[in-house]
Amino acid sequence: MSSRPVRTLLRAASHRALLKEKFPWTLSPLVVGAPMRVFSGPELAISIYRAGGLGFIGPGIKAANIIIDLEEVQSQLLKENSPNSKSAELLPVGVGFQVWNGDLEKAVIAVSKYRPCAVWLFAPRSGQSDLVSWIIRLREASFNTSIWVQVGTLKEALDVASNTVAPPDVLVIQGAEAGGHGRASDGIGLITLLPEISDALESIEINNAAKSIPLIGAGGIADGRGAVAALGLGASGVALGTRFLASTEARINESYQTEIIRATDGASTTGRTQLYNHLRGTFGWPEEFSPRGLLNQSWTDYKAGVPFDELKKLHDEAVKEGGNSAWGPNGRTATYASASVGLIREVQDAEIIVRKLREDIISITKSLEMSIN
Repeated sequence: MSSRPVRTLLRAASHRALLKEKFPWTLSPLVVGAPMRVFSGPELAISIYRAGGLGFIGPGIKAANIIIDLEEVQSQLLKENSPNSKSAELLPVGVGFQVWNGDLEKAVIAVSKYRPCAVWLFAPRSGQSDLVSWIIRLREASFNTSIWVQVGTLKEALDVASNTVAPPDVLVIQGAEAGGHGRASDGIGLITLLPEISDALESIEINNAAKSIPLIGAGGIADGRGAVAALGLGASGVALGTRFLASTEARINESYQTEIIRATDGASTTGRTQLYNHLRGTFGWPEEFSPRGLLNQSWTDYKAGVPFDELKKLHDEAVKEGGNSAWGPNGRTATYASASVGLIREVQDAEIIVRKLREDIISITKSLEMSIN
């Protein structure tokens, strides 16, 4: 009988075939662009699609923005006469929704009208009950749309995968290294989290369907080295967020993007805190989630005991002024980024990022095989 690690890789290979069947334009290994709120728009998603990946559009400032973005995707693909743009077929891009403050009715309208190939759900406030409602309604809206659920702990993964009423099609396993919002206090690195979830789905007696759920590795992956590691842990594909902030297609302020390129040593220059949410006027996130971002002057002053009202005033003034006043080590506003930010050194087209990542994965894998043999 083969060892558990070997069975993990064989199962991941089988799941890659399932993903290829579901998303036939994609190339292996699957590269996914995460649905970063505001930053991931139609241009980025389409560029990732053109490179054989799967790009997700993130939630907008308003719930109705997703409808506008999907309309733009459909319009652009029709102009290009893309084989995936016919109204009877699924759009070759996905969409992401924050469940805790998302508008389910608008999400249903968007998915029903434009039929994206996948929906990525994240951060329910009431756990399984919220997810079940969303999954059932979205499956009714577009039965062939794949439902992805992001999880950050073993318990989350098992709870979601074992739900027989509304099981997901794909689990996104997010390690604690991830930028943006992730597990606040009970998260752990991807190198431990992903294989433990994979083992549990294989060995724990839950519904058989759960064992056929592909796993996508996410959190701190910025280049081929991280991607190969995730695939070796049992992932059937990899998702990148922060790396695509440094793409020409990202909807991002130039000063924010400059900071992504400048920053190094993510272990000490990034941290998880709700402070930047609150400074930007965002309250209500479920307490188990907290965003990772670059620590700046707002954080330094906060730790020094400066009252929140004063921090808020300085923040708003800096945002109004823009540039280095808002972003950078002396800046004041949120610069969400993963702990891998120090590995990102240049802005490139998303198509180049995807293709180079895939080439590096293949090259690294071959080099490992040669060195071991």
